[in-house]
Order: sequence, then C-alpha cells, then structure tokens
Amino acid sequence: MRGLFSTLFLLLVALMIVTTDAGKNKKDKGKGPKGASDCLEWRFGGCVPNNGDCGAGMREGTCNDQTKKLKCKVPCNWKKEFGADCKYKFGNWGECDIATGIKSRSGTLQKALYDVDCQPSITVTKSCSKSKTKTKGKKGKGKGN
Repeated sequence: MRGLFSTLFLLLVALMIVTTDAGKNKKDKGKGPKGASDCLEWRFGGCVPNNGDCGAGMREGTCNDQTKKLKCKVPCNWKKEFGADCKYKFGNWGECDIATGIKSRSGTLQKALYDVDCQPSITVTKSCSKSKTKTKGKKGKGKGN
C-alpha cells in the first residue's frame, strides 16, 4: 500500500512540474526577438489615415536608428487643428462676439498619446448659434381629426 501511495505521489509531483514549465513557456513565447528592443524612449508621430482624413491608418515611431510602424485609427469626429492624439480639457464657451458672430474657449493639454508633440494650450472657436425654440406640434397628428 505504501509503495502505491509513494508512486502516486511522485507522479503527481512530476505532473505539477511539467504543467508549471509548460505555462512558463507560453508566457515567454511573445517575448522573443520580435518584442525585444534595446531602445526605451520611442517617439511616435501622429496617426496618418490610409484614406481620407479619418479611419484606419499607420503611425511611425523612431528610437535612435530603429523605426517601426503601428496600426492606428483616427476618429472621424477629431479636431484637425490639434490632432487626434492630443487630449485637452476645455473650459466653458465664452460670450458671443456680436461683431464676428464667433465664440471661443481655451483648453489645456491633459494627455499626449504616444508622446506626440502637442501644444500646451489651445483656443478653439465656433459660430454663435441662434437660440433654439421648440415649436409645439399638433396633438393627434395624422389621425385625420
């Protein structure tokens, strides 16, 4: 009985060792020469769409004498003046300038994705909109009353 128990125990320990080694190999597969780089400070340019001015595109990065390209996506509602990779925190819209019909607001840089060069602060403008009033529709519209 002891012999059987000892044999089962040794098989169990061997099985645990084999499965632990297999798990380590799976984790290390992605860290081969493909992901290896001596460079620590990559500088990436803006995302350049493949077609038009939004959608899927490529971003090029450089570090010392190395270059690499990454896939990226430019949202179609981005502001062309300051780019899709510069994230700003904006204040409230200012009063409407009656002479020009334009209002503005300022924003300060919160985050620069991929270490893209961004302006520390920006000002954006838009035309003043007329005050919108809701018109009440007729009740029972379309019922032939």
